[in-house]
Amino acid sequence: MWLQLIILSIALSIDGFGVGVTLGMRGVKIPFRSIIVISICSGISLGVAMLIGEFISQLVSPSAAEKTGGAILILLGIWLVYQFFKKEKEIIESHSKEKIIFNFEIKSLGVVINILQKPTDADFDKSGTINGVEALVLGVALSLDAFGAGIGAAMIGVSPLVLAFAIGVMSSIFIWSGLQSGKLLSKSTLVQNLSFLPGALLIIIGILKL
Repeated sequence: MWLQLIILSIALSIDGFGVGVTLGMRGVKIPFRSIIVISICSGISLGVAMLIGEFISQLVSPSAAEKTGGAILILLGIWLVYQFFKKEKEIIESHSKEKIIFNFEIKSLGVVINILQKPTDADFDKSGTINGVEALVLGVALSLDAFGAGIGAAMIGVSPLVLAFAIGVMSSIFIWSGLQSGKLLSKSTLVQNLSFLPGALLIIIGILKL
């Protein structure tokens, strides 16, 4: 159970690392208080999603709930992996399109958000620092990205309180680590090449629950 909790926490928080790296590479700063705001948003969103998942679990048998939760994680994992491979093509086309911060795609199994294709756009006032509303926007966007997975996690029996707390902590760690790494990896594509990992981890956890 603890191994499963750790893997889920990493899978649902690692997007923050990528955002942190991108901002760090551009010299954008995220103060400690802003990191806390982002982490709280992530924890609250996951908590709400998992409460919804627990409610759904009460309507069906434990076995059916676990299998359904596993299926949700697999589908979301496949979607994330698909987005990773699709992004390579979209990067080429993006230069001729209008920049966006949010691009919502509502799915029957949850909310999937493609956030911050250019994370530096979150710095609305171009001050070089993510503060106030900017931190809130980042926090909400990153948390909605994992909302559907939170529902699935609750249905496979993971504690909402424990996972929500773990997500908050891991988000802080990943964002801070990403910022520091971004300063050192300004010309590296390693992080981008590993961005399929969250989807792969969700698929593995889902398969184990079927």
